[in-house]
Amino acid sequence: MPSLMQPHAHIALRLPSESLKVVELVPNSTISIGKFGSFPSNLLLGRPYHLTFEIIDREEGKAHSNLRIVPTSELHSDILAEASSGANYISEGREIIDGGDGVEYELVGENGEVLMRSNREIIDDPSRQKLTMEEIELLKKEGAGGGKDIIALLMQSHTALDQKTAFSLAKYTLRKAKKYVKRFTVLPVDIPLLAHYLLSEKEAIRTMELRGESLALMGSWANIHYGGDSSTHSAESLAGRVGVGRWLVVDDTGGLVIAALAERMGILYPAEGDGETNASLLSLSQDTSTEPAKEANGELASQDSPSSSQPAHCNRSLAMSATSNTLTLIHANAQPNLSLLKYFHYDTSVRDTNSSHPFHTHLKTISWLQLLSPHEDTGYAETEVVPNEVLQTWKGGKRGTYFKKRRRWERIKSVVDETRAGGFDGLVVASAMNPVTIFQHTIPLLRGAAQVVVYSPHIEPLTELADLYSIPRRTAFATDPPASVPCEDFPLNPTLLLAPAIHTVKAKPWQCLPGRTHPIMTGKGGAEGYIFHATRVFPAEGKVEARGKHKRRKVLKEQGDNGIVGSGNETPGVGFEPILVMEDL
Repeated sequence: MPSLMQPHAHIALRLPSESLKVVELVPNSTISIGKFGSFPSNLLLGRPYHLTFEIIDREEGKAHSNLRIVPTSELHSDILAEASSGANYISEGREIIDGGDGVEYELVGENGEVLMRSNREIIDDPSRQKLTMEEIELLKKEGAGGGKDIIALLMQSHTALDQKTAFSLAKYTLRKAKKYVKRFTVLPVDIPLLAHYLLSEKEAIRTMELRGESLALMGSWANIHYGGDSSTHSAESLAGRVGVGRWLVVDDTGGLVIAALAERMGILYPAEGDGETNASLLSLSQDTSTEPAKEANGELASQDSPSSSQPAHCNRSLAMSATSNTLTLIHANAQPNLSLLKYFHYDTSVRDTNSSHPFHTHLKTISWLQLLSPHEDTGYAETEVVPNEVLQTWKGGKRGTYFKKRRRWERIKSVVDETRAGGFDGLVVASAMNPVTIFQHTIPLLRGAAQVVVYSPHIEPLTELADLYSIPRRTAFATDPPASVPCEDFPLNPTLLLAPAIHTVKAKPWQCLPGRTHPIMTGKGGAEGYIFHATRVFPAEGKVEARGKHKRRKVLKEQGDNGIVGSGNETPGVGFEPILVMEDL
């Protein structure tokens, strides 16, 4: 993942209300965050992530607002002040009274006595706030110190502020800060953040209500890892190798599962530039204003304009040409739905153009028609071969179209033949299709000991799938094997998967306060999310007879002249020949 914010990168802005806003960092544009204001995008280019900025109101004669980097000491000043005041309060020998419900209340009278504070008699009356909405709107238009002055005036104008407990006062202050403070924090768009953003801010049904913890569990059970560099090996040398990192994926979440798996494989982000590239981002332009670079309480960001330097030319690589550390996506449409990969600098609309993204070579796509009946697909049919003598007589545009069709046919044929040959290291499914119909065509493509993982928002499809691979069904299949599979009693071959199991995981947020520890009651619900896991095995050929583990011992038998065999406890005498016999117990 890049360490600095780069042009055309997607970033997440965490607002004071704890909501997220994902935007594309387009140079020479304006980023708007609603009621908090707007600012030029060039102010963020080349800066590191996880910084908190404050929008400074536009001054007279200026065309844009500026940003101020909020220092850490200012961010945590309220917490440090509360801790310091609490220490001073205890050091003075004053006592803190417990209200009996685990919450500490503190109120000191004029004579120094400690009184009990309770919010039982407090009535939430809007008339206690003397500051009107017209005055608040006027303060917002005037700027009022980035919202901090408005909060101070609101607290001064509240007539019942002295009746609040320390806990209720902190909640009141925090609620006003979320509403008026013009601050935001820049975060990188990674898999956990994107999953949370899609689940809370967007339509979760489009991604099957996948959570970050479910994606992590899927990648762990599927044994997703870096499979090695295919540039140092040829396709022939990797043909017989086991575990070169080839996974089969059925993803109907718009590319969220593909992105989660690719992050574990090290192919999600393009190669990060060297120090010169990062330095060029910091010097994209010169500041056109004359403001100082720093203020007394933080650093002032200056607007930059993009430079005219062109990106360096990179070597051309064939699409879908990697032989290891690859993901093969099976889709049901003419083109796969990978719209979520735009958050990771990958555009699916430029397949045939030059691309430096690892997905260009390591992500392979194939339709169900190409997998099951490739000869019925028009893309699999070879285009007409034109001799070089005829090509020389064609115009450049016609000749380029011919070579483009030839490259497309070679790519489709290579991916289809490689997929149908099988030998994949695992199968990951997150689809609304019936998993039984998916397994009928994908399980035979897996190698031995390959891991199979299926995600479903609900448990019913997975319980049916686990029953098809249960021990009783496997025993019935071995006792009376059917003539062909699939059939009515056996939709799937139960001997191909071993140890089926269903897992679930859901991290629920809790409020952790003394006497008030409970789950967040306003949290968003949704599907629980279940994961099916099993291991691919090959059934033994022929009849298998289990004998168990035997223990051997030596038995001494004595045979005399009269043919009498001793019990093995007698001492051998004259005319007896000891015979050692190995007997199984």
